[in-house]
Amino acid sequence: MFNSFFVAHPPLQIILLFAAALVGGLARGFSGFGGALIFVPIASRLAAPQIAAPLLLVIDGITTLGMLPDGWRRANKRDVGTLLIGALAGVPVGTALLRYAPTLTLRWIICSIVIVLLILLISGWRYSGKPKAPLGIATGAVAGVFGGVAQLSGPPVVAYWLGGAIPASNVRANLVLYFALSTIITTTSYLWSGLLNLDILLLAAIVGPGYGLGLFAGARLFGVASEATFRRICFCLIAMAAVISLPLLDNFAR
Repeated sequence: MFNSFFVAHPPLQIILLFAAALVGGLARGFSGFGGALIFVPIASRLAAPQIAAPLLLVIDGITTLGMLPDGWRRANKRDVGTLLIGALAGVPVGTALLRYAPTLTLRWIICSIVIVLLILLISGWRYSGKPKAPLGIATGAVAGVFGGVAQLSGPPVVAYWLGGAIPASNVRANLVLYFALSTIITTTSYLWSGLLNLDILLLAAIVGPGYGLGLFAGARLFGVASEATFRRICFCLIAMAAVISLPLLDNFAR
């Protein structure tokens, strides 16, 4: 079993995945976002999207478990539940794309989503109205598709909640609870589709510590420089991840 694992995942690939997880963890640790936007496109190029997305699902799900109890106490469960209704519809669609679409097509889809979400983050646009059920369900559905296909559900949800009339502490709790429960939905969908298997778990056990180390180091770096500086660094890292992961550049890497 281990021989076949290392045939499928040679040492150089594992080292590069570990490095990508470390950088993604750093970004999320010191700015609160960017982990998936950096890791998934790079890991999709190093391995495949069908490996990158389930791998991050396992790694991020385990490393953020400790945040769940506080999120459960403080979150507005009605608002979270509204988005989860949409996620229940969106996640299976994203999972089906991940399972059945050609790898090259998926890589283009992932790079395109990353670029669009990067533009959204740079623009600073936020929904400024009060949460509404139809809009919440639609946001959850979009986030679910992005999450199912590439674990990129964060920016649409952040844009929906962060600019509204909800106190910042509640927004954070809502996000923690939403991502935890949407992880359960995605895990179920991945298991049903055969995307989450022993190979992914073994790879997560090796690559995951890099992500955890990045989260720890990034959290320690928070406060060393201004938040604006860290956000600019994250934007640059995300842009670099998207560009170097473009299938258009595959011929230059050979």
